[in-house]
Amino acid sequence: MNIAAIQTFLCVVRTRNLNRAAEEMYVTQSAVTARLDALEQALGAKLLVRSRKGATLTKEGFAFLEQAEVITRSWDNARTRISLPSGVTRLFSFVCDPGLWSGLGEKWIGQIRNGHPETAFEIWSGSVADAQSWLQSGMSDAAMLTEPLTRTGFESHELAADELIQVATEPRQAVQWDPGYIYVDYGPAIRAQHAETWPSVEMASIAFSSPDWALPHLLTHGGSAYLPRRMSAALIQDGKLFEVEGSAVFTRRVFLSWSKGRTDLFPWLASTGPEI
Repeated sequence: MNIAAIQTFLCVVRTRNLNRAAEEMYVTQSAVTARLDALEQALGAKLLVRSRKGATLTKEGFAFLEQAEVITRSWDNARTRISLPSGVTRLFSFVCDPGLWSGLGEKWIGQIRNGHPETAFEIWSGSVADAQSWLQSGMSDAAMLTEPLTRTGFESHELAADELIQVATEPRQAVQWDPGYIYVDYGPAIRAQHAETWPSVEMASIAFSSPDWALPHLLTHGGSAYLPRRMSAALIQDGKLFEVEGSAVFTRRVFLSWSKGRTDLFPWLASTGPEI
């Protein structure tokens, strides 16, 4: 079993077709078939049901899929680490919740970079489940999330408090229901607080899972939404957004989690870190 066979397996899973996988990888279909045969033989299990219509995962293939992704990411990570540019001696791999990057994750990373020119950085967008898997496998070193990773082998500390405020494109006071309201889902904890504070039976006509997506929609189409203060402050100052008077403010905690042992290589993890 080799890395090319695993990469081929993932390409076939993504394209659902051996011919398309061969085209993407610039190899012949027979080469794709040979690699898949070798992989299945090495694992002792059939991973794909192959037919003229395409390829679908078997139960064993589905079980192997996550491990295949971990292996290929680890391989890419290893290649990066041994081919660092001149003057750079180490690589810091960072996972960030996509809703925490703008004005928070990017600021923290920027301040770390300024103090450590000998370190290269790679940043991945990921959920709690992604971060847990990637840190556990050694693919990534640390993660910024809205909850700490608590499994054995991880360390965490609270990094910041992220204020969520209701903003609107026109100045106004809080009302029970705004027809132009845009709902942003910040996870179970904020969802429960939101439902308790605004128990309206009305549903927002549009919802987003990330404030980074909700903000441009709000600015283009108007209305109101809950957004992080860090994202809204400059727009409020410029008069493009207005904090809704009398509206509740929600706060979510932001945590930095990392793999034990990484503090020897990256001592800033154990400290409170730069001011954000």
